[in-house]
Amino acid sequence: MTEIQEKSLPLIIEGHDVIAQAKTGSGKTVSFSLPIILKLNVKHFRVQSLILAPTRELAAQVANELRKLARFRHNVKILELCGGVAYRPQVHSLFHGAHILVGTPGRILKHLSEENIKCDDINTLVLDEADKMLDMGFLEDIDKIIAYLPKERQTLLFSATFEDNIQSIANNILRNPKRIQVQSTHNQSIINEQYYKTSDESKTPLISTIISSFKPESILIFCNTKIKCDELADDLYDLGFDVITLHSDLDQKDRDEVLLMFSNKSYPILIATDVASRGLDIDDISLVINYDIANDEKVHTHRIGRTARAGKKGMAISLCNHYDEEKMLDFNEILEKETIFSNSSLLEDDLSFKLDAPFRTIYINGGKKHKVRAGDLLGALTGSIGLGKDDIGKINIFNFSSYVAIKKDVFDKALSGLNDQRIKGKYYKAYGR
Repeated sequence: MTEIQEKSLPLIIEGHDVIAQAKTGSGKTVSFSLPIILKLNVKHFRVQSLILAPTRELAAQVANELRKLARFRHNVKILELCGGVAYRPQVHSLFHGAHILVGTPGRILKHLSEENIKCDDINTLVLDEADKMLDMGFLEDIDKIIAYLPKERQTLLFSATFEDNIQSIANNILRNPKRIQVQSTHNQSIINEQYYKTSDESKTPLISTIISSFKPESILIFCNTKIKCDELADDLYDLGFDVITLHSDLDQKDRDEVLLMFSNKSYPILIATDVASRGLDIDDISLVINYDIANDEKVHTHRIGRTARAGKKGMAISLCNHYDEEKMLDFNEILEKETIFSNSSLLEDDLSFKLDAPFRTIYINGGKKHKVRAGDLLGALTGSIGLGKDDIGKINIFNFSSYVAIKKDVFDKALSGLNDQRIKGKYYKAYGR
């Protein structure tokens, strides 16, 4: 178990309210998910637990973890209720019932106000990444949601920080809570954090040098604006790198697809604004680069926390212009870390190194609603098409579509084979992404 799991699981299972501080990637989702599943009355087909998360990405991550953990119990129904997706299908799903709801405050409140959710049987409320929800202005929505819930319930609050506003909301909604605090910043022995002084004009060439010097397999680059994301993507593409971008101009479907293709190793570089600094369920990002320095130390901490997840080591590099040097020093003073600027001229530029993604992604216009399962796609690819199991990466099945990561050297064979192959007696269209 991770430290947060070891300290919180016994208390939560015993039924205590808990306020816990834990950094991202610490395993806290399991800390509240397992007790929820253990005390669930599956035969009582009513909503029994409500989990609030700040973003749709984080809500999806929590729901997926819950589904994995709930496999040992038959017929547990978990619903995601988030903004940015169609409302009426959610109403339809709620009408047919669920055991656990995971969602963002705005959409949950809308369903409550229209009486789509029956709260009488809710015995557990979880506020996940409560500090982020407050930063995003959800306090009023949270207060309204709590007014709908039974007063006799267990409440669990998880936050990366313990600031006054978190303590205030905890005092209002928790009863005699047990307080847990684990390491609030990232272990320096796990994250190799480096800083380079540079001009704005030299940042992009320096990224190329950093890549050839450190030879990472996957890179997440943070910019402060969506315009800079697109400009940097064009510049790196011109330098021969495969890149993909994530920012608020993308609709939710495109954002989901971008994250999927980066996580399944179809693109080696993701350039993002801070919309991606929370809720990314990607455990093997080897390098985070701050092209622009974050606006405060909390955002900086969340950014570099995208690497070195699940006990792995990682690297974070910050590129500082003249103005950013002082800001970086201020951040690390607050975080009680030393700031030593490295000399970029000492980097060894290995021109023979080629950063490449091992996979490409195939999109298929069939999914759960068509009874397509991961096993069906795996069977088609390894059976009549003749691919080896090692040629196939992650398979993601959604309601009306599916995505399969395929090794590049057999990609064309897989794509043509899927277009010529029946899956469960039906032809589906397959497209390269």
